[in-house]
Amino acid sequence: MNRVHGYGDGPSPLAGAPVLDLAQPMRRGMPQSPNHPSFRMLLERRHGDHVRADGGSAANELIVTGGHVGTHVDALAHVSQRGLLHGDVPAGSVQSHEGFSRHGIEEFPPYVGRAVLLDVAAVHGVPVLPAGYEITVADLEKARDAAGVDVTAGEALLLATGWSRLWADPGVFTGQEGGAPGPGPAAGAWIAERGVRVTGAETIAYEHIPPGRGHAELPVHRQLLVEAGIHIVETMRLTELAEATAHRGRADFLLMLAPLPVVGATGSPVRPLAVLTGHDREERA
Repeated sequence: MNRVHGYGDGPSPLAGAPVLDLAQPMRRGMPQSPNHPSFRMLLERRHGDHVRADGGSAANELIVTGGHVGTHVDALAHVSQRGLLHGDVPAGSVQSHEGFSRHGIEEFPPYVGRAVLLDVAAVHGVPVLPAGYEITVADLEKARDAAGVDVTAGEALLLATGWSRLWADPGVFTGQEGGAPGPGPAAGAWIAERGVRVTGAETIAYEHIPPGRGHAELPVHRQLLVEAGIHIVETMRLTELAEATAHRGRADFLLMLAPLPVVGATGSPVRPLAVLTGHDREERA
């Protein structure tokens, strides 16, 4: 756990606040959807391949990745319904080999603001929700009431299922056979009604994946991206955050979310940071 250092001439209101990294590490063979290109990195130049006259040497790498690999943000261009993107924009009129001229990930302004974590696994008294479990409206409301927080329009909402604990087992984590936990359509509608700007979870598809279905249908993606214009963050690492929020008795925190501004892309890797503001003051009280 890192801590924010001060800035400017005076003391920072964030000085000493713990910072949690909510991104999964990116490496070859990590769990990902079979619908997207896999992540690859190779050392293009090794130390010693070229040595300068003064004895110095540099190494560099080549990275190949899809926009929806690892912890990432879905752009509104990612999903269409009956040929239409969010705002009834015809997908065919704004896409080309260069990407999208509307709703690309570069249109997502960096988010720095309040976020709320609803720990659904904790509501059920388990470290990890069962594979294929559909999160219901009742689950979300119980988690909200247990946390004692409001879900506010324009802010961020994260859902903890414990699925991060299974990251080391790609066969289980991807949920292609056994399914994965996440909100179903009723819970998706509940989230959309709250008007959050962005919502995230731990699985590679965010929403409920029934056993044996894979990604055959993704109705919550349609609800959030196409109908409500709400961005989705997938494959987040939320275990440490869930433990920290339970310990400090606060389920809201400062979230920093800035995907790469790849023009026309349908998604981008991201490294979300949770800043636990007020942490030290509460511990000293």
